[in-house]
Amino acid sequence: MAAKKQAPKPPGGRQAAYTARNRAKLLQSALEVLAEIGPSATIEQLSAVAQVSPTTIYKYFETKDRMFAEALDLVWREWVVWSYNGEPAAQSLESVFNSARKLFWIKQTHPQFARIIRNTLSNPSFLIASVLSGGYKTFKELADRGELKSQDFDKRIILWSNCLTGLLTAVHVNEVLSPTEAETAFGIGLSIWGISEAKAAKLMSRPLVFAPVK
Repeated sequence: MAAKKQAPKPPGGRQAAYTARNRAKLLQSALEVLAEIGPSATIEQLSAVAQVSPTTIYKYFETKDRMFAEALDLVWREWVVWSYNGEPAAQSLESVFNSARKLFWIKQTHPQFARIIRNTLSNPSFLIASVLSGGYKTFKELADRGELKSQDFDKRIILWSNCLTGLLTAVHVNEVLSPTEAETAFGIGLSIWGISEAKAAKLMSRPLVFAPVK
C-alpha cells in the first residue's frame, strides 16, 4: 500500500506564526500610543506600553516611525472596510465620498480612531501619506471610468489629500467646524475632481448610513 502523502506545511511554520503574533501585538500597542500620545512618542514610551524592550521592537520594525505607519495603515484599512458597509471600494462615486464623509463623525463611531487621527494631525504629512496610499487606487479607478476628472490626476489627488486633511484638522483638532459644517466644505472641495456644485450638493444631501460597530 502506498504511503499517504502528508499535507504540505505552511511556509515559515511555527516561527512565521510566532513572528506574526508578536508583530500584531506590537501594532496594537502602537495604536494605543498613537491614541494617547501620537507619533511624537518616544521609543521608551512605546516599549513601556508594549511591555517589551526597545531592542525587541527593533527586531520586528526597522524604525519607530515605520511601526507607527503600519499601525495607522492597519486601523485605517479596518475603518475603511466598516465605512463601506460591506460594499467593495470604488463601486460607486457616492459610496467613496460617503466613506470620506464618515471621517468627520468618528468621535461618535470610533473614539480611539478619532484620538489617533487628532494626534496624528500634529504631523499632517503622516496622515496625508496614509490618505494618498489608501485612496490612490480607488480614485484612479473612478477617474478611469470617467466619474472623476482624470487630467492631471496625480496633482489632483495630492490636492485632495491635503484638502481632506485640512478639514479633519478643523473638526478634530481646532474644532472650528462641526461634522455637518465639514460636510458642506467637503462638498465644495469636490470641485477638485471636476464635480459640479449641483452634483456635489446632491451627493452631500444623501443621508449617511452607519454600519454597526463591532
